[in-house]
Amino acid sequence: MTKRILNWEQGKWINQPLSARQEGDHLKVVPEKGRDFWKKTLYDFEFEDGAALLADWQTDSAVEVSFLLTSFTELYDQAGILLYHEPEQWIKAGIEINDGIPHLSAVVTDGYSDWSLAAVPEWEGEEVTIRASVMKDAVIIRARTGRHGWRTIRVARFPYPSGNLAGPFTCSPTRDGLEVTFTRWSFTEADQELHIDPPME
Repeated sequence: MTKRILNWEQGKWINQPLSARQEGDHLKVVPEKGRDFWKKTLYDFEFEDGAALLADWQTDSAVEVSFLLTSFTELYDQAGILLYHEPEQWIKAGIEINDGIPHLSAVVTDGYSDWSLAAVPEWEGEEVTIRASVMKDAVIIRARTGRHGWRTIRVARFPYPSGNLAGPFTCSPTRDGLEVTFTRWSFTEADQELHIDPPME
């Protein structure tokens, strides 16, 4: 398939942000303080009220979301891509501030959430692209910037051939005032091999 870039109007919010407005081709989103996606693990609480703009995702294609890493300053400021099957089965992956540093973050949830992190301080201020592509019963999650090539950040079980949604999300659990600029949302060719990077388009 050729790359299909989505208009922001093609998605539906599963939870509305405080505001979302288009500026040219970009979408600027302000999430509401205190909302997030998380299930039970360690903290016992459950959140599924973060802002996410989703569309039907046929898993024979990859999905990509790009955004600017220019406004993230506080603990748990986050944005990226949400892969949503049901309330108990979803994955969010992107950039999250932890200990004052941007980290590549993935939360994989199947009844309970787990969280993995990798620090990327050198990505600060750049445009980040998060990519998800299904292979067999798993999803391969990769990330890059304009100056840094693809990094595989997670291979996780995702055995759901249908009934899936995907798109950009952002959350600001600890503060008011985060505004995230999303620059692109697209469906494109699926990954062919775990150890072969997709093109940098």
